[in-house]
Amino acid sequence: MHSPLADVRVVDLSELLPGPYATQLLGDLGATVIKVERPAGDNARAMLPGLFAAVNRGKQSVVIDLKSDAGRRQFRALVADADVMVEGFRPGVAQRLGVDYASLAELNPRLIYASLTGYGQAGAMADQPGHDLNYLAASGVLGLMPPPEPGRPHGIGLPVGDLAGSMFAVVSVLAALMQRQRSGRGQYLDVSITDALSHWMTPRLGMILHDGAGQMHQRPGYGFFACADGRILVLAAMEDHFWKRLVDLLDLADFAGPDFATYRQRQARYDAIKARLDQVFLAQPLAAWLSALQAHDIPANGMATPEETLDDPAGRVVARDGQDLIARFPVPMQALPPAERRSPKLGAHDRRAGPARTAEVEARS
Repeated sequence: MHSPLADVRVVDLSELLPGPYATQLLGDLGATVIKVERPAGDNARAMLPGLFAAVNRGKQSVVIDLKSDAGRRQFRALVADADVMVEGFRPGVAQRLGVDYASLAELNPRLIYASLTGYGQAGAMADQPGHDLNYLAASGVLGLMPPPEPGRPHGIGLPVGDLAGSMFAVVSVLAALMQRQRSGRGQYLDVSITDALSHWMTPRLGMILHDGAGQMHQRPGYGFFACADGRILVLAAMEDHFWKRLVDLLDLADFAGPDFATYRQRQARYDAIKARLDQVFLAQPLAAWLSALQAHDIPANGMATPEETLDDPAGRVVARDGQDLIARFPVPMQALPPAERRSPKLGAHDRRAGPARTAEVEARS
């Protein structure tokens, strides 16, 4: 059996995180990914080598100077029989370099071309530079969090915006590949990180419209609670049956009556519930609470550090190979490529895209 994308060829003209993570996911599904780098290489190679190694596994690296005529000819040769191209330039840059969709679609009408940018190709913010934090702010995601304290960084810790853009790029590319099976033609995909985040805001916006922003944050029996040993318990007893088990376990008779029977009723009494649970969980260390809560089938766990996940013996998604991270595709599928693939050295595959191939494409053109 072949990998799901065994016959798909991807040219990756992106840097840093959003584009490379998207193309690595395509590679994890079996696509051949050719990473085209500037003569100095992807900025992440020097700035964030661990990030580079983590999101460029199994790719080929070809160095091409798109500012030169020879480089543009070489790039066109690569794209001539590619299925997908991903780029992350600001709007207008690809056109100035002669590698925009209109130019390349004339050479390869079957090409699926994805532009992955912060704010999309049009609109008031299209030309503005940005990073993950900017997109989180523009989409309203940061507005869901408490205001930052002076002197403390504000953010989620995970580059949620970049990853949201990556995921929508992958979903769109896969859908476009399906459409091409029927139409025989590729298409242009304008993937905006801010738009992706705005779409991920759908569940929260629905709640805000229905209940108001304040009530959305009042989730009784759900949150972080300090234990006697200073460690943090993560509790999620939202549903009525979980709440009943929690009340029975903790012997909270005052919270077992009809006024606390439904989630909506408990929301109206959030402050009283939060104060009591804060007090109760300080009585024992985390391990004791986890043993009791899990034995009663109540959603509860501790808070793992990122370092602890690296040492997870189950190895569910990630593993280590020396200093390199190996991120396995999180959904088991048949015939996926091996996860233990390294990121490429700069220009390691230049000979495969050399002058002979360029001349062949120019002859066809």
